Amino acid sequence: MVSDCWSAAQALVDWVLDHWISFALILAFGVYLRGFLRLRRRKNRSATSLRALAFGGGVATLGVALASPIHELGERLLQVHMLQHVLLMMVAPPLLWLGWPLAPILLGLPRSLAHPIARIFAVSWVKWTARTLCHPVSAWLAFAAVMWGWHIPASYELALRSGAWHHVEHASFLAAALLFWRNVVEPWPSASAWPRWSMIPYLALADVQNTALCALLTFSDRVWYKTYALLPRPFGLSPLEDQATAGTIMWILGSAVLLAAVGCIVRELLVPGQGQVWPREPLPEVNAHLGGTPGPDPGWVRGILARPNSPGIPRVGS
Repeated sequence: MVSDCWSAAQALVDWVLDHWISFALILAFGVYLRGFLRLRRRKNRSATSLRALAFGGGVATLGVALASPIHELGERLLQVHMLQHVLLMMVAPPLLWLGWPLAPILLGLPRSLAHPIARIFAVSWVKWTARTLCHPVSAWLAFAAVMWGWHIPASYELALRSGAWHHVEHASFLAAALLFWRNVVEPWPSASAWPRWSMIPYLALADVQNTALCALLTFSDRVWYKTYALLPRPFGLSPLEDQATAGTIMWILGSAVLLAAVGCIVRELLVPGQGQVWPREPLPEVNAHLGGTPGPDPGWVRGILARPNSPGIPRVGS
């Protein structure tokens, strides 16, 4: 028992704060908060405390997953590593989108930076690429492919051996999950290419593939990832016990989040007026911020994220 505790404690001792990730997260929240406060000062109804708390919770979740001792302990315990993956794919992305981050971030950036971003996203092939990636079919397939692809033993072992590939793994988890959850949350000014009810099978099928992967991992009679079999075992867990616990964690938490989202959408469809917890309205502040200097029509935000004729940003002077 003493050796087990020592192994776990050693993971905490070996942990080194990732300054780059920490700086990026703090900077992102700072930019968001600056833009959010600008909206609040102008009494914009979209700038609610719930949104700021949601975005802050998403950033904090990323901090726990990527810049806390969980990251180091996950190198020794598969179950902790799977918890990290759940945070990256099931918890942080929906929270970030619930913060409706686009408007506050654009307003939080200096106009000298926000306007060049508008120029980039006004390019036709960039808009086409973004719309293709954001389409529900593309987003769902990316979510499933990333989840299954990185849990194949060869891919997983590669990420364990290489710090660079480990970063690629985590980045792909987050990117695919952001695409996936964007269609569920529909943050301003986006609107899914599919009707709202279609998000029920969208989420249910995501839960099916998550359940299948987790069941294979939980009930397997062999160790999938040999690296964990060779490491000192904290808390006296055998490699198979650790693996079964890892699969169970990802199974229960992943299904809980996905099915909770299904419940929210069902309630939204059945109870009139409950769909929009926060008001959906155009934000002329963003339009003015981007339209104050020569360049493309700031309707690029609507064009890249929303289906035609969906609520978005009004044109300058409208």
